[in-house]
Amino acid sequence: MDLRLPQDLALAHQRIFLRCDFNVPLKDGVIQDFSRIDAAIPTIDFLLHQGCSIVLASHLGRPKSGFESTFSLDPIEKDLKKRGYDVQLDAFHDRDATHARSQKLNPGQILLLENVRFYPGETKNDESLGQFYASLAPFYINDAFGAVHRAHASVVSALRYFKSDHTAAGFLIEKEIKGLNRILHPRKPLICIFGGSKIGDKISLIKHFINQADHILIGGAMAYAFLKAKGVSIGSSLIHEGSMEQAEEILGLLESSSTHLHLPIDHITSPPKGSEVLASITEDVEVPADSKALDIGPETIASYSEEIQKAATILWNGPMGWFEEPTYSTGTLAIAEQIALQCESGAYAAVGGGDSLAAINLAGVANQISHMSTGGGASLEYLSGMKLPGLVNLIKC
Repeated sequence: MDLRLPQDLALAHQRIFLRCDFNVPLKDGVIQDFSRIDAAIPTIDFLLHQGCSIVLASHLGRPKSGFESTFSLDPIEKDLKKRGYDVQLDAFHDRDATHARSQKLNPGQILLLENVRFYPGETKNDESLGQFYASLAPFYINDAFGAVHRAHASVVSALRYFKSDHTAAGFLIEKEIKGLNRILHPRKPLICIFGGSKIGDKISLIKHFINQADHILIGGAMAYAFLKAKGVSIGSSLIHEGSMEQAEEILGLLESSSTHLHLPIDHITSPPKGSEVLASITEDVEVPADSKALDIGPETIASYSEEIQKAATILWNGPMGWFEEPTYSTGTLAIAEQIALQCESGAYAAVGGGDSLAAINLAGVANQISHMSTGGGASLEYLSGMKLPGLVNLIKC
């Protein structure tokens, strides 16, 4: 995918509509994780160094109808001001006033639009809203990789009202595509590690890597659906509705493939009711009837680590267990540390998904990982071979 980038456009002293992803976690109005803002800074700084002014747009959360103070971009404005930017948060209610403010921007100034999901029609890809966005600036740059899989007005319909040579992808999107392409065109052996609770969230991704990956390692609650489908007793372990059928479908595809599937061979389980024991390690793959598996066990950690040590390329998405609870975090943290060690030995690893990224940070190995993908659902869809609607019109002809 050969994308148009900011340096491909004649941007000097122009006004730019810049779509970013500032969908940051908040607690009582305070930003808890600044990484999404940090990721947008290279593109913002490049534009300002070109003498541009910027109309900056983002979504935040899922407001239900119109303005909701909980989802205001006020915390984003405050953070950008602390970083030294000349930025003003726009009032939401008056489009004519917003347009007038955008036209009066001086070089180096930023007009931060209120949460685009406050606008009726944003999530419906409304054409008139896209046209409104395009009226605010003659150039468009999208650096919201986490939103490019969504056909929303600020991502798709707006592009129809800009000249093609006035649109580009930002540097975060460039970084994400390059990073994920190294998984799609890997050095072998390729190891994919999938975890989390629902197979359905990753079924397209798993299917895509059958016959592409040399080994697929499964952990988290999704592993118990595979084990049950193979006739293994899983006690009271969590299985989401529909997961059994999805596991059976994937197991059927794997029968005639060159990809080797690895499932847990032991588990860390919750104690039976009334027991004073905090957690137990199973003797084998079977989970006792009165217990729930919440992490992979030490034998599984050793087996999975051995496979990771053979890898030249690694994709990890989803934790191995209930890692937020320290008692059940061992498996997830061990996998994070083993991936980091393999990167130090020359392997390439891409890690995606909020829980996996949190685990990498918890393990203290973020600096050792080749690519930390912030894309969420966009990353999953790109790796699954799906077209991302927000990128289609940013590809060089």
